[in-house]
Amino acid sequence: MAHLAHLGHRDDDAHGEVRAEPGWGTTADGSPVTRWVLDDGTLQVGLVEHGARIQSVLAPDREGERADVVLGFAQLAPYEGKGRSFGATVGRFANRIAGGTFTLDGRTWSIPTTDRGNAIHGGPRPFSQALWTSHPVEGLCGVRFSLLSPDGDNGFPGALSVHVQYVLHGGVLTVRTSATTDAPTVVNLTNHAYWNLAGDGSGTVDAHLVRVAAEAFLPVDASGLPTGERRPVAGTPFDLTQPVPVGYRLRDGEAAGDEQLARGSGFDHCWVLAEEPGGEREPSFAARVEEPVSGRALELWTDQPGVQVFTGGTLAGTLVGKAGVAYGPRAGLALEAQAFPDAPNHPDFPTTVLREGDEFLSVTEFRFSVS
Repeated sequence: MAHLAHLGHRDDDAHGEVRAEPGWGTTADGSPVTRWVLDDGTLQVGLVEHGARIQSVLAPDREGERADVVLGFAQLAPYEGKGRSFGATVGRFANRIAGGTFTLDGRTWSIPTTDRGNAIHGGPRPFSQALWTSHPVEGLCGVRFSLLSPDGDNGFPGALSVHVQYVLHGGVLTVRTSATTDAPTVVNLTNHAYWNLAGDGSGTVDAHLVRVAAEAFLPVDASGLPTGERRPVAGTPFDLTQPVPVGYRLRDGEAAGDEQLARGSGFDHCWVLAEEPGGEREPSFAARVEEPVSGRALELWTDQPGVQVFTGGTLAGTLVGKAGVAYGPRAGLALEAQAFPDAPNHPDFPTTVLREGDEFLSVTEFRFSVS
């Protein structure tokens, strides 16, 4: 795909260009939605105010030809429906909370349940369905999205002020997420982009080579909740310490009757990167995905303690993407840098408690290259 001829504002010090597309969409209640385009000469990234989401990433292959490597939609409507998580900032609490309940400082809080009796990605009115405000980042090729989640939003305590900043430079998309609260609460925020480095609509990610820098993962029960065990990956289908075609690993494990793969409809598990809360260390290497034919590669660097690897086993072909192709199982691969699922109900997991006067901070980098 050709490089856009004109992208509007340019900051030479930022080595990139930023363009706003006001009125890209209109929500069901009539609110206009802006799409932003960032271009650093290597990548071109589309970002949308609805859900503070990544809507597109055009990345070059070995021949320098760009293809869109993010699953998503050309119009807003699917994002307001079953495609709500595609590319979005999910929260207040990404992943699952058992029974939608947790106890904080002796008080029990209840979140509406939406997934097998559990709360997932923040409940029925999550951040992925919110219309965020946005503005360009001064001096950088970037955009900052902001949202105020009021006290009691989806049952969570405390008014939460959230900012998600995307900055593009040198083929690296950096996502910096911060939040503050006026009362004790729990927070787990991540991006839920599905990646297919062969290009949106090109088929499954089965041939993608995947490596995750983790020696353990969190097994789940029949409802997708972590059991509390940290299980070594050695000798299991979850051993991704060396690059392996993800489809082969899944097929081998399914053929062997692996219970965890059956429960996740493939991979839908958290790999253990660290045992400390995020925001207290520099981002480090977490995962790498490579598509052998195009040569496109993506590395995930993060300061978060876990990465949820989701191979999209529940995609059922009911959503049609930007390329006009229905998304079936394994049409894309999500790498969600985050805290451990259901952490508020596991005292031995890295804490997700945020108190007034403190700041939640997460820094995740998507580093693109060609092999």
